[in-house]
Amino acid sequence: MEIAEHIDALSRQGDLLAGAAERAGLDASVPPCPSWQVKDLLRHTGYVHRWAARHVTECPDTVLDGPPEPDILRGGAADPDLLAWFRAGHAALVKTLSTADPGLVCATFIDAPSSPAFWARRQAHETAIHRADAESAAGVRPAYPAEFAADGIDELIMGFGQRRKYRPSAEYNGSMQVRTTDTGHAWRVGTEEGRIQARRDQAGPDPEGPDPEGPAKSTVTGPASGLYLFLWNRSDTAEAGVTISGDPGFLELWQSSVRVRWS
Repeated sequence: MEIAEHIDALSRQGDLLAGAAERAGLDASVPPCPSWQVKDLLRHTGYVHRWAARHVTECPDTVLDGPPEPDILRGGAADPDLLAWFRAGHAALVKTLSTADPGLVCATFIDAPSSPAFWARRQAHETAIHRADAESAAGVRPAYPAEFAADGIDELIMGFGQRRKYRPSAEYNGSMQVRTTDTGHAWRVGTEEGRIQARRDQAGPDPEGPDPEGPAKSTVTGPASGLYLFLWNRSDTAEAGVTISGDPGFLELWQSSVRVRWS
């Protein structure tokens, strides 16, 4: 996806998040985040939008430190003004990214073609996943455009997945293939020297055929939108239409090892 596509997605997903939050009400619980109410979700995401925009406007050399999460959840606007505060920060981030110099250089924390490309992509998916949280508070499971969802899976596997270490285990010294059934994308996730390693894979008619690494121990397949929600821990297999074949141990290792933070 291009920068402009990510910015368009950020704009739309933020609007949908705000709409879902308004329908659910500020005091509604957020099932994927058991300790949160919708007001907490808005304060968290509203803070992250402002924090992200600062990187583009201030161009720091290192990623800006943020306050502890409890402080973030005590911040923002008072409840009656919270939705307006969220919408203002979201709109400001969209404008900041839309008007940024394509050659701008600032701190990032996942490899990307450019700094604006990183921040547009990261905030598009940050916002889209938190939109799922807001929709869940309103009793709805959202669907996402397939190519956008596949892009979010790619960011998770190729970006976040390789930032986290885990305790090596000979029992699960294998690999897992993740494959979308509608967009033709696939990824192979394995382990090496105590780190999760990943690459983009072939999603042909025989995805578990000859491979220099051997066949994957397990395969996780489904439509991109469902896989996106499942791998970001916002849906179970039945709701997402996801099928898991082979040894589920590596998937469990992945889920226990990869912890996504906003910085």
